[in-house]
Amino acid sequence: MKVTPKKRLGQHFLNDEKIASDIVSALSDKNRNILEIGAGMGVLTKYLLQKDINLKVVEIDEESVEYLNLHYPALEKNLLADDFLKLELDEIFDGEMSIIGNFPYNISTQIIFKMLDYKDIVTEMVGMFQKEVAERLAAKPGSKSYGITSVLVQAFYDIEYLFTVDENKFTPPPKVKSAVIRIVKNNQKKLNCDEAVFKKVVKTAFNQRRKTLRNSLKPFNFKEGFASHEIFSLRPEQLTVQQFEEISNAIIG
Repeated sequence: MKVTPKKRLGQHFLNDEKIASDIVSALSDKNRNILEIGAGMGVLTKYLLQKDINLKVVEIDEESVEYLNLHYPALEKNLLADDFLKLELDEIFDGEMSIIGNFPYNISTQIIFKMLDYKDIVTEMVGMFQKEVAERLAAKPGSKSYGITSVLVQAFYDIEYLFTVDENKFTPPPKVKSAVIRIVKNNQKKLNCDEAVFKKVVKTAFNQRRKTLRNSLKPFNFKEGFASHEIFSLRPEQLTVQQFEEISNAIIG
């Protein structure tokens, strides 16, 4: 039995065993609770099952679920036939978890924001992303790739770009290169400012990224004297997470 890759699900099955092994090896021993997203035909699953971990797999594709049940009976009740984006992650394990997967590119950003929603329990993620998305997540201030997702994720996680994966390592080959990154929770439990204000400032600034902050952040009211701060001569891609926090704390109303 083979699983037919479905375009609507963004399925591109990794066909390189060495890369699959390397992805699984990139997981630290930080957590025993591991959730795999979108197992497909189990190219990562087989290596995960060799580890001394508490593994659960979520797969939305009925054909893949049937394949996994047939070829990996060791999963037993730990195979969840469900949509990851609809799961209550705090109900899957008792305690913290790591997430791993060859993520469908059409929902990869949604997966990242779901991780952020559960940042108190998701302490690590290792995954395959579209190269452009991976670069954006890992980008540092001053880089052209540095943007909204870079800042929002890096506020709580450290991100390491591990390696690039060519198109021919998948069936069917995607039209873009891919990359594997590791995302690890940092020591920041909460921001040093109001998180809703922080998100609004970051999004407003980057939505006009060619403008200096003096122009892009005009809609906000700042504490007296703060508007003359030298930070306003900068563009958003030049700012660190801490500088965005500083701006957020200076907003009134």
